[in-house]
Amino acid sequence: MVQKPRGTRDFTPAVMKSRMALEQLLEERARRHGFNRVQTPIFESLELFTAKSGEGVISQLYAFEDKGGRPLTLRPELTAPVMRMVAEEMRMDTKPLRLSYFGQCYRYEEFKKGRYREFFQYGVELVGASGPLAEAEVIALAIDMLDSCGLKNWQIRIGHVGILKDALTGLGLSDQIEQGANEAAVASAMRFLDKGDDDGLAKLFSSNGIDPSFSEPLRQLSQLQGGAETLEPAREILSALDGVSLESLDELKITLDAVSSLAATPPSLAVDLTVARGLDYYTGMVFEVQVEELGGEGQVLGGGSYNLMHLFGLADLDPCCGFGLGFDRVMLALEAQAEAEGREEVVPGQQDGRGLIAVIPFNIDTQAVLQVVRQLRDAGQLVELELRGRKIGKAFTWADKIGATYTLIVGPRDLESGTGMLKNLKTGIEQAVELDASSILNILN
Repeated sequence: MVQKPRGTRDFTPAVMKSRMALEQLLEERARRHGFNRVQTPIFESLELFTAKSGEGVISQLYAFEDKGGRPLTLRPELTAPVMRMVAEEMRMDTKPLRLSYFGQCYRYEEFKKGRYREFFQYGVELVGASGPLAEAEVIALAIDMLDSCGLKNWQIRIGHVGILKDALTGLGLSDQIEQGANEAAVASAMRFLDKGDDDGLAKLFSSNGIDPSFSEPLRQLSQLQGGAETLEPAREILSALDGVSLESLDELKITLDAVSSLAATPPSLAVDLTVARGLDYYTGMVFEVQVEELGGEGQVLGGGSYNLMHLFGLADLDPCCGFGLGFDRVMLALEAQAEAEGREEVVPGQQDGRGLIAVIPFNIDTQAVLQVVRQLRDAGQLVELELRGRKIGKAFTWADKIGATYTLIVGPRDLESGTGMLKNLKTGIEQAVELDASSILNILN
């Protein structure tokens, strides 16, 4: 039997109800913030991702050649394709651009729960405006999305890659990839700090001829806990380091103040200047969202300010700001929380309030009920027609299994009188009703 490829999934109708509800909710929130939906191809030129992405991403690409010998790849993320589209299709459009997107991405990596080879990403990009207020707009949208979908027990961590890079280069680490190395020493240090690996950081300093004790200010930074109030002690720590712009801290304060006005209060907000994003193009403010239910795969959203437009000859549009939301991980977290609380509804609004009518023609020509089926559907009602000629008992079982709230049974005598029997499957109440949409809808409403 042919099976689906490893690391991919099928989604049944029951699963798709909650997934579609989440997508619609995210899209509605994006529209409220002025973001407009775009779409890019699933495969792109290989060069688009080899130009700037880190080695970790490049090694995971589903790369191939088309019949013309042109190197292509399935997209591993969506930011670079959207930037390519802006340069190619929207160069002259009024700025700033507020763009949202949703689609599949592909990475050949270890397959486990919460990490798939085909995964879905929702994201936004703000192009053509930069600075604290632009960053606040993006962060506020992320908070609004997570708040509106009912996600609980999450934490948003906000940092600044530029501050961290300045501190590390000021201590003597190189931001260039040395021959034989997989990444620059600065990138390695940021990764160790992000993971809280003090031993790894000390060894890195030693291997680069730097006294490990020089990393102490960075350890102090990583130990700061709290929100905007941590910026002042961070300023004291950073003021002792060479080459660090304290102006970035002032801008981060403006961003945080604006977020507090634009968005609901998140369950937890932490300023963490050791946050380091996995892609090389982030240059300024960065942020991540973690959900405790997912453990090691708990990051559900990440983004920040980045430089990419210069690669397309539009350096004046850098830096941009955006985020990618791990759609699958958010779904996993929502499902886990719904199960723990005993809720059937995973995503707010996924239960259709209109209800479903199961129309059951019994021992009659089905053609006789088609007009009322059409009229009900035209009126916006959910209607499913029994197509297999089941007997009454089995027809009721079928109606229950498809989640019907009402049945409309029409038999030979009903047809003669122009009526049908409408039954509320929750209350068990039955009543005769004329076979026209308005009469049926009057009872439903």
